[in-house]
Amino acid sequence: YLEALQREAECVREALGTFSVTRFAIGGGTPTYLSLEELARLFEVAERLFAIKPGTIPTSVETSPMTVEVQKLRLLKAHGVDRVSIGVQSFIESETRAAGRPQRTSSVEQALEAIQQVSFPTLNIDLIYGLPGQTVASWLQSLEIALRYEPEELYLYPLYIRPLTGLGRRERVQEHDLRLACYRAGRELLLTRGYTQISMRMFRATRVHEETGPVYCAQEDGMVGLGCGARSYTRANQYASEYAVGARGVRAILQEYTTRPAQTFEYAYYGFSLNGEEQRRRQLITTLFDTGGIDPAAYQRRFGSEILADFPAFQELLDLKLVAPSDRLLMLTAAGLEHSDVIGPWLYSQQVQTLMEEYQLQ
Repeated sequence: YLEALQREAECVREALGTFSVTRFAIGGGTPTYLSLEELARLFEVAERLFAIKPGTIPTSVETSPMTVEVQKLRLLKAHGVDRVSIGVQSFIESETRAAGRPQRTSSVEQALEAIQQVSFPTLNIDLIYGLPGQTVASWLQSLEIALRYEPEELYLYPLYIRPLTGLGRRERVQEHDLRLACYRAGRELLLTRGYTQISMRMFRATRVHEETGPVYCAQEDGMVGLGCGARSYTRANQYASEYAVGARGVRAILQEYTTRPAQTFEYAYYGFSLNGEEQRRRQLITTLFDTGGIDPAAYQRRFGSEILADFPAFQELLDLKLVAPSDRLLMLTAAGLEHSDVIGPWLYSQQVQTLMEEYQLQ
């Protein structure tokens, strides 16, 4: 896999021409599953091909409780990693076991203690609410345990059961859907414990200073993703590698990826070109779902038109008080934030919705 990743990286590096990297992240998966030597090789490829100097740009790595080792953490620190994100999901063993992710709470706590020992500027803990057998009380118990480690960030994810996943294959009977109650209880707890809500999912400790590093604007600068499942975008294109959920489909993709010759990485096989309307729509959606809000004046400067003229349906969000003006911005209200996962797809174009519905998962 690493050999194929290097072939892809070399091809992409040549295609990029003149560029600079202002943010670097390894994850969307668990890179610390790699051995110490393999992890070092991964950093070597990234730093050599993309001129990344350790410690000069914000660098994030994802990990899991079962793959945390002090030696690996020290290697991450040596390569400039300043943010470690760990997928805990729950500190209640019965809940992670029911979700198909059995883990011992003692192992999770040892992993968190190891991360604190190596001392990264930012620790993020991922938790999930809506797990089988979870209650509001047990959800708050997990949050309280997480807060003992004083994470700089917390991501709270609602459970969604996708087709072809382990949970999706099981019949799930739940008399009451507690996700909204869990979200509200978790939000209230964090706001009273020194955290600021950045988006529906993300909470950041108020003691944390704003991120430093070169200026990066996602809408203008784009993003390059490498490896299986990676997504990329430019101003006018969004593209990704093939995606699967079922074990058989995933194995087939991995097999194909690891045997691909270098020249095949010169093309994007799954993508979407954004016309003017789609570019405006993407700007609206991505900026709205950050509590910084969307600046109508900045939107008009970029596109030469007004939001309500381009998207009359947006008025419904204002009428329903899901969005409200604040300091020259249009921002999601508390009600809007908790319904982000409904509002977002509601703002998709009909063309994008049709393409999503037609894609066949494997």
